[in-house]
Amino acid sequence: MTDLPELLDAVTAGVDPGPFALVRREGADHLDLFTGTVDVVQRLADIPLPDGAPGPRTLALVPYRQVTERGFACVDDGAPLECLAVDRHVRVDLATAVDALPAEPVVTTGARFDISDDEYAATVGRVLAEEIGRGEGANFVIHRTLHASVQGPPLRAALAALRSLLLRERGAYWTFVVHTGTRTLVGASPERHVSVDDGLVMMNPISGTFRHTGAAADRAALLRFLADPKEVEELYMVLDEELKMMATVADRGGQVVGPYLKEMSHLAHTEYLLAGRGSKDVREVLRETMFAPTVTGSPMENACRVIARHERTGRRYYAGVLALLGRDEAGRQTLDAPILIRTAELSPAGELRVPVGATLVRHSTPEGEVAETHAKAAGVLAALGLGPQAPVPVPGSLSRLADDPDVRAALAARNAPLARFWLDQRPADAPGRPGLAGRRALIVDGEDTFTGMLAHQLRALGLTVDLRAWDAPGAVDGYDLVVVGPGPGDPRDLTEPKMAAMRGLLAGLLAAGRPTLAVCLGHQLLCGLLGLPLHRRDAPYQGLQRAVPLFGARQRVGFYSTFTARADADRLDTPYGPVEVARDAADGAVHALRGTGVAGVQFHPESVLSADGVDVLAELLGGLLPAPSAPPAATRA
Repeated sequence: MTDLPELLDAVTAGVDPGPFALVRREGADHLDLFTGTVDVVQRLADIPLPDGAPGPRTLALVPYRQVTERGFACVDDGAPLECLAVDRHVRVDLATAVDALPAEPVVTTGARFDISDDEYAATVGRVLAEEIGRGEGANFVIHRTLHASVQGPPLRAALAALRSLLLRERGAYWTFVVHTGTRTLVGASPERHVSVDDGLVMMNPISGTFRHTGAAADRAALLRFLADPKEVEELYMVLDEELKMMATVADRGGQVVGPYLKEMSHLAHTEYLLAGRGSKDVREVLRETMFAPTVTGSPMENACRVIARHERTGRRYYAGVLALLGRDEAGRQTLDAPILIRTAELSPAGELRVPVGATLVRHSTPEGEVAETHAKAAGVLAALGLGPQAPVPVPGSLSRLADDPDVRAALAARNAPLARFWLDQRPADAPGRPGLAGRRALIVDGEDTFTGMLAHQLRALGLTVDLRAWDAPGAVDGYDLVVVGPGPGDPRDLTEPKMAAMRGLLAGLLAAGRPTLAVCLGHQLLCGLLGLPLHRRDAPYQGLQRAVPLFGARQRVGFYSTFTARADADRLDTPYGPVEVARDAADGAVHALRGTGVAGVQFHPESVLSADGVDVLAELLGGLLPAPSAPPAATRA
């Protein structure tokens, strides 16, 4: 099919028009119609991106199971990575498309969730107690799926649902129908996952959900939402997690812009934009960012394990992405990839699936997360005849709460406690700190890619940095500093291979007198090695900012921990020499320690929550890596 009328004529006649995608991108006054052929590939690296004239080349439907490419766990449902090779691209005026698309209501029957509200609430409770409560991570997204049957031709129903979404939904990043012949996806995703254009990599973490009726939202309720600690911390946590990804795909990490309010028909979200220059192949960018923490959790690798433990079925395309790959006028690669949420999947037989999830954090309640799944699904369910339709917006009648001075002030206030290192633009040629330039550091990753952010901070201080997984072979010779990094898990369980290996590494470093910095999990293992007892907190410190005493000063830093060491004195005599301890006066929780050639911090100096993180890091490194002595002055002949 070559244009929209021809495609719609075929659908009306009951003829499959062949593979196509019809997409409206945020703010556009037109839809893009892509037609072509579909092929299945096995890996993201196999997605075709041929040279040639500028424009879109391939639209890939990336299922959640592709996380196995990174070695991550999943319930593998076999959903294929389908690629629409774009043979033809036509722009269709928005008003023309709305007039042409089917206007009849969609009729859907037999709607039911695969997991009841009570069962989902019980799962939430288990994740809070067994995962977040035991140090497995800061937040996790658990999904459930609504199943139903569409009456009449499924493709026509999907196009009618698209028309409804175009008329009634607002704030979507992509509103779309994608038809491959084996499946049809229709949705209105609010969230860009990642894009690349002119070498600029952008990500768009969205979190926090304010539910409203679709009419003018309650201003007072919105302000309460913006001040709610759960909603604030939830956004900070996904911001940190996406900064970890940006640390991998952008040459100097990401700069944070925002936050903003994203208004949609049934709810509103808060969001940040992250931007950074990168040079990777866009398929590698896709691989390194599988998948958004807003639909998985953090830290990412362990979040996938938790999801696999608690979800009964595979996710298919939920939490995956649509990925439009192409080239610009200069032949450079481009990428635009929305997250596949608020999306329905229809089979050729009319079977309907609408997956939806909620982000679970330490403040979550089972009943609140059940309600959130219903709210998130409301827009696409309404378009499919499974809920009340929001009114069609009338120009000038919508609430403009995003422009309200108090709302803008509440949003701006969210940045006040955050690290300027990630909020401000950093010159590429900025000098490092005295005495650190040219030093070499090795970071050992304990399965938390906070280490990528830590690497950027160390580089900004002037060091050259290598990064290595905890189980990767390699020596530590030739490095001026070894950083034993963060990760999930119980540091008391030395039968667990990671814990035993990382503690053994620390013991070897201390015995050899090598300068060592330990962060979070590394710090806990260091404390255990030094003889301090380790304790699981009654309330996890996941995504928590605190001002704590650090060697004579108070610093605002971010914690992601469930365990802590305790000390009853400010000085500790160890087999490796005396150690100074910075601890909580109330319960003795050890925030940091330092001795000759060794330092450890329970918090994350690299986190966006660590307002003073870079300065803390620089001070610790100054003690670990004293400035080299100046060479003696040359003598006169």
